[in-house]
Amino acid sequence: MGHRDVGILHPGAMGARVAAQAVTAGAVVRWLPQGRSAATRARAVEYGLRSAANLQELAENCEVVLSVCPPAAALDVAGQVAAAGFRGVYVDANAVSPERMAEITGVFEGSAVTVVDGGITGPPPRETDRTRLYLSGDDTAVARVAALFDGSALIPVTLAGPIGRASALKLAFAAYNKISYALAAQACALADGHGVLDDLLDLARQMLPETPLAGTEHLAAAGPRAWRWEPEMREIAQACRGVGVPSAFAEAAAETFARWEAHKDDTTVTGERLIADLVQGTSPSMSRDRTGLPLR
Repeated sequence: MGHRDVGILHPGAMGARVAAQAVTAGAVVRWLPQGRSAATRARAVEYGLRSAANLQELAENCEVVLSVCPPAAALDVAGQVAAAGFRGVYVDANAVSPERMAEITGVFEGSAVTVVDGGITGPPPRETDRTRLYLSGDDTAVARVAALFDGSALIPVTLAGPIGRASALKLAFAAYNKISYALAAQACALADGHGVLDDLLDLARQMLPETPLAGTEHLAAAGPRAWRWEPEMREIAQACRGVGVPSAFAEAAAETFARWEAHKDDTTVTGERLIADLVQGTSPSMSRDRTGLPLR
């Protein structure tokens, strides 16, 4: 087993950039190209990732596995890694609730795996001081993971205490940051329904210039990401219920983001289109597989 061999599941926009930072810091990063898109394969080549033939090969050759996937797939990904016989440090860096993290940890119970709880905040890491990887859990394992990103644009931050703390912080931040887009869309749809949308946007530009309400071009950023944000809101709702906090805000935001799932990865979608989706009550089919993560 290589001293700094790392597996990444799976290099989407965020995962690929996280993997690139580990490569920059000197790690060998392996990934699974099977079933992935041409764009994903091109990213892997660009960032210097090495392909593995299957999950078993990746598990056997890596001392650390990073899971960076949609939250709805996190538990299943952990189960498949456990079934592959992995014996190192497993980092779940997904937007999942502390309760879900407990389930993920339970998947590896009785094995040689040490689980680390991770939470990524900020954009896919490119520039320093913009993206953080919060880590909690076993001190030795956390230090081992943090060292993978020494000198890179991804800043590891250790949270003292047990598994669940990193996930809780990630979701608390996302609750404010991402639900603000749903609130802005709701306000715009309300204003549009009463014929005062332009007036609302003008008011917001003056009073709240740095918010998603300040212009439909800001709101549009939520469209391509809504397919990931909707299950994240469900995780936030679960985390809220776990500590007796009302979950209605997160559940309503999930409903809003579900209306936009048809715009997955569509960077051309406009804020006006997103507002219209709410006003018209349109909802894309929910039968689509949200994970798209073939592992076997």
